[in-house]
Amino acid sequence: MHITTAPTSRHTLAVMVDNEPGILARIAGLFTARGYNIESLTVSDVTADKAVSRITIVTSASDATMEQIIAQLDRLVPVHSVSDLTALGPHVERELALLKVAGTGDHRIEALRLADVYRARVVDATTSSFVFEVTGGREKIDTFVTLMREVGLIEVARTGIVAIARGNSSV
Repeated sequence: MHITTAPTSRHTLAVMVDNEPGILARIAGLFTARGYNIESLTVSDVTADKAVSRITIVTSASDATMEQIIAQLDRLVPVHSVSDLTALGPHVERELALLKVAGTGDHRIEALRLADVYRARVVDATTSSFVFEVTGGREKIDTFVTLMREVGLIEVARTGIVAIARGNSSV
């Protein structure tokens, strides 16, 4: 018997919610209970009174599954809106990463050269290591991390994706 599965694609969701205890756990629980994977998750309050938060979720799913995810998120009481930025069209995605890199001599010089090429900033330095800050798309961050592995990568911390629709409309 041959089982076919619907093709999946990566989607970036913007979910506006009341900023209240437990909402993030409820949303994560919704994904977990249904076997959906969250590739990236970021949360921040977005109103002056801190009453509303924006949750950005990156997941991969078929179109039918994505419709189910959006419908289930929309049914949660503290959710104001759910927008699939991927389906809406052009949007901007960025991520921030901090990389701790050890290096002396030629490795130190190469780490600084690569950081310059990738527009990474040195945010901490000792005689034997650096901490670089780099922002950009996921591919840029992934490539920079891979290159730094070759010159002495010690540790990586990444924020996850933040995204916003292009143009003058709000989601």
